[in-house]
Amino acid sequence: MTVLITGGAGYIGSHCCVAFLAAGHDIVVLDNLSSSRMESLQRVGEISGRKIAFEQADVRDQAAVEVILRRYGCDSVVHFAGSKIPRESIDRPLDYYDNNVVGTHRLLSAMAATGVRRLIFSSTAAVYGMTGLDPVVEETQLHPMSPYGRSKLMTEWMLADVAAAHDISYGVLRYFNVAGADPGKRSGQSTPEATHLIKVACQAALGQREKMDIFGTDYETPDGTCVRDYIHVTDLIAAHALLLKHLRGGGESTTLNCAYGRGYSVREVVETVRKVSGVEFRADEGPRRAGDPASITATGEKVRQMLGWVPQHDDLEEIVETAFNWERHLMTRNR
Repeated sequence: MTVLITGGAGYIGSHCCVAFLAAGHDIVVLDNLSSSRMESLQRVGEISGRKIAFEQADVRDQAAVEVILRRYGCDSVVHFAGSKIPRESIDRPLDYYDNNVVGTHRLLSAMAATGVRRLIFSSTAAVYGMTGLDPVVEETQLHPMSPYGRSKLMTEWMLADVAAAHDISYGVLRYFNVAGADPGKRSGQSTPEATHLIKVACQAALGQREKMDIFGTDYETPDGTCVRDYIHVTDLIAAHALLLKHLRGGGESTTLNCAYGRGYSVREVVETVRKVSGVEFRADEGPRRAGDPASITATGEKVRQMLGWVPQHDDLEEIVETAFNWERHLMTRNR
């Protein structure tokens, strides 16, 4: 049985390849390489000692997806492909609805046509919107504030409707703030212009950026800056592996938050990066950005109870250390 990993050359997708290969799964990666690098996938394959089947295609090309699903005998799909920057989506809403909603529609159509019955979908905490300071649960009301968040919620609705009409089971994982890198440096966040806070702070510490910015210091949080629930990418992928096992074993479709249940403020992250790097890099304080919730965290209880998920890297300093080591590795590799 082979797993199709869409967007498998990207940050989270490449970590999925690392874990799934290590677990002995047969995989094939579909990626259009619009925001990812083939080098990431090649490195994963070299270190794992296994050649990764790769197909350069767009998930919106239904005919191509059908051919790939049949060619490799796929029984399951892990779907990472899509656009994922909330602020960018405000300026480019049509692109986000096309990539995220239409793309998943075409993928589901290809699955229905080829008899592939299981899908794991990467959703986001952005479906919740402004939530106050309390941790959310899966039943919390959904009020996405950007086309990105709305496109993910639309896709969740579509999955439920398709599963009701076709023999397809699905798992939705709502990611909170994914960060860090593979401890063995097999993969990490490789996009130079990435906007993730921990990556930006690590780049500032390494002198790749003149400074970084803190957006808003007057929130109703303990230190006035935004609070987020940071989850190590390796722990996130472990949840995917458990969810695949659940679905392959005949488990019911489900939606789960992927979070540790504890938030850290922007200032806490900055200070942790300074501690790990030993560099007092510049962090300018500025006004709030429109649409940023003061706090967004989740209990993470359901994923633990349902899948037996036990995080192994629930430590901000460890998350930062792996991210910093990866950025330093990238500097050496790119020389």
